[in-house]
Amino acid sequence: MDSKVLKIVTGISFLVFPVMLLAGFLMHPDILSLEITGSVDALVANFRNQRLFHLGHLLVFLAVPFIVFSLSSLATLKVAKGKIWLLSGWLAGTVGAVLLAGDKGALCMVLSAFDTIPDADFQKIGPALEAILQRKGQLVVFYALPLLPIGAGMQLAGLMRAGLLKPFQGVAGIVGLLLLNNPDIELISSVGAVLMGFCYIPLGLLTLKGFPDGTKSE
Repeated sequence: MDSKVLKIVTGISFLVFPVMLLAGFLMHPDILSLEITGSVDALVANFRNQRLFHLGHLLVFLAVPFIVFSLSSLATLKVAKGKIWLLSGWLAGTVGAVLLAGDKGALCMVLSAFDTIPDADFQKIGPALEAILQRKGQLVVFYALPLLPIGAGMQLAGLMRAGLLKPFQGVAGIVGLLLLNNPDIELISSVGAVLMGFCYIPLGLLTLKGFPDGTKSE
């Protein structure tokens, strides 16, 4: 890929994915609630006849390619310090991003299909919803979703170590990523996405201005 095109795509990725995540979280029907969705009834209340809920999950799903591209671009930076953090974060974060795509694609977007079932038949899918809620079978792999914020946080630590990210931006981004690691409380996730924006949006603007060419060579 042409270096100029690569720079533009990288910058746009940094700018876009925190905004997409925030928009997706804010589309939750009960955004101000701090309650954990621990029952089928609560899950149904969240997604039944809630188009914005499904659209929000679609946005988070579509943000995954931008997340993966961002992680990959940081892993290729030539830096004198922090390289191991960038590479390790890329590995962990990419696995987490793949799991996020699976979580939103295989689970959350499936709920939009369930939402089309007529009321007379909808009551029959209770066991299926319970299995999804309890992450039965191979859904257990989604317990590893925290690899994404952990990996991304490692990369931000690497950027700070390399002197390519201001400490307050890196700390804001890391705290925001840690807040995403919560039991699906969208208000907390929204605050996390805002804090991530303080870090990744300036990083995206800097990238568009030539950030990759300004790194230190090894």
